[in-house]
Amino acid sequence: MKNVTVTMEDQVADWARMEAARRNTSVSRLIGELLAEKMRHDDAYERAMREALEFKSIGVSQAPALPREALYEPREPGAPR
Repeated sequence: MKNVTVTMEDQVADWARMEAARRNTSVSRLIGELLAEKMRHDDAYERAMREALEFKSIGVSQAPALPREALYEPREPGAPR
């Protein structure tokens, strides 16, 4: 464990004291837990982003592409879709 000095606005310090009391812990432990939670969240996000960017296709279709007309059914002009 490392000890650090944290500088914050008075309003933030008041909130931290009240939140720590509500959680029955110290301000120091509260800040450590909040930072650890942020670190885990960011790590999970980075891991998911890496996996998404490394996504590989499972294959390529060998079938010929359909003509545009085959993708849409013809309809009467003015008919609802």
